[in-house]
Amino acid sequence: MNTLLHILIGLLVGSLITALVFVIFKKKVKEPVSKEEADRLIERAHQEAERIKREASLEAKDIVYKAKSEFERELKERQHELNRMERRLRAKEESLEKKLDKLEHRESDLIRREKELLSRENILKEKEQQINSILTEQKNTLERIAGMTTEEAREELFRRIEEETRFEAAKMIKRIEDEAREEASKKAKEIISLAVQRYASDYVADLTVSAVPLPNDEMKGRIIGREGRNIRALEAATGVDLIVDDTPEMVTLSCFDPVRREIAKVSLERLISDGRIHPARIEEVVEKVRREINAIIKEEGEKAVFDLGLSGIHPELIKMLGRLKYRTSYGQNVLQHSREVAYLAGIMAGELGVDVKLAKRAGLLHDIGKAVDHEMEGAHHEIGVTIAKKYGEDERVLNAIACHHGDTEPICVEAALVAAADALSAARPGVRRESIENYLQRLKRIEEIAMSFDGVEKCYAMQAGREIRIIVKPDSVSEEMASLIARDISRKIQSELTYPGQIKVMVIRETRFVEYAR
Repeated sequence: MNTLLHILIGLLVGSLITALVFVIFKKKVKEPVSKEEADRLIERAHQEAERIKREASLEAKDIVYKAKSEFERELKERQHELNRMERRLRAKEESLEKKLDKLEHRESDLIRREKELLSRENILKEKEQQINSILTEQKNTLERIAGMTTEEAREELFRRIEEETRFEAAKMIKRIEDEAREEASKKAKEIISLAVQRYASDYVADLTVSAVPLPNDEMKGRIIGREGRNIRALEAATGVDLIVDDTPEMVTLSCFDPVRREIAKVSLERLISDGRIHPARIEEVVEKVRREINAIIKEEGEKAVFDLGLSGIHPELIKMLGRLKYRTSYGQNVLQHSREVAYLAGIMAGELGVDVKLAKRAGLLHDIGKAVDHEMEGAHHEIGVTIAKKYGEDERVLNAIACHHGDTEPICVEAALVAAADALSAARPGVRRESIENYLQRLKRIEEIAMSFDGVEKCYAMQAGREIRIIVKPDSVSEEMASLIARDISRKIQSELTYPGQIKVMVIRETRFVEYAR
């Protein structure tokens, strides 16, 4: 279509050029020219028209040729595109036919499988009905034979499984404990014995005395003074109660604060030695002794820290450590005990390759709460954690203070070493003492706890309450159950009693056969 349009445009252009030449010629003819000139002009116009015509014809042919070539090219491209589309359609048609065949095959397969499943389902239903009927029949038979209902049989089964499980668990626990003891007992004994050998200390530390001896009974009257002025002045200045009774040549000091009691003791001794006893002199001596005691407290705390090679401890904690010099527990000096625990924990930490400085620091501060336990509510380890946390101690030190009596679980090896060193320092023979009444009550309570368990026949508290031997009935307690009884008794003793050191729980199970030959 475009080619024909180009041809028509070429012919129209040629015709217009011819008409233009003719018009120009007519205008020139109107002008007065000669005949020869007119002929020449006409001839020239014919030539020009012919030339233009030829050029137009050539141009038209060229346009026609180009249009034809373009048409043929477009025709070939369209034919090629049609062929390609035809091939794609044939391929899609073949693919669709294959998919249709597959779908038909799958549909027939699904129909076949559905029929098979329905058949199997019917068979399974029939078998399930048969099994249910058989189970019901067997259940009724078992209940009739055993004389028990289903719930009773289930409870009996659970009871037997529980007994078997406890028996197997006890065997496994005993085996694991035996293996652990074989590996750990030797090493632990070596470390503890080495620590004890390397740290030598007196068995009994000095005690804080709360009674002041007098040179004679006349001194009691001078201490009391006229109308009781002297004794009231001394009590007001020191905060200590003076008990002047019928005890010959003795005055007793009573106060819950050991530091104030020590100030009163030293002040009274100096007043007795000086002989001048009156209110003004009493206040003067008490104030002087108070400054000396405070200096001693600071000096003792610094000495303990220096001897252990520690640094960075808050000054207030150092003062509290010095106050422990005048604090006793079961007759044991608490500052001396804290130093022992620090030394022992440090030695064991060195043997185990853990932080020696941390173990010593935690051991020295583990009883810091006893310095102010008469001023604050709560157990001494809880008070100690609060104080140590207030003055910026490490979290591991806080844990060692909290768990040295087993109230919490240790989070590091050093905390466990402090607890072991504390028990070792407190459990050495002669290091602590308690009243005979408390001692007897503790022994009685230990035996009561042991006798409260089933299967226990006899029990005996021995070694000053540090060991209890329990005899169980062999016909009702197995070897494995005896191990469980020992563990349960030890845990109950730990939870219900307070005692220094540790208590060994030994369970004995034996069978004896006796015959007489006559």
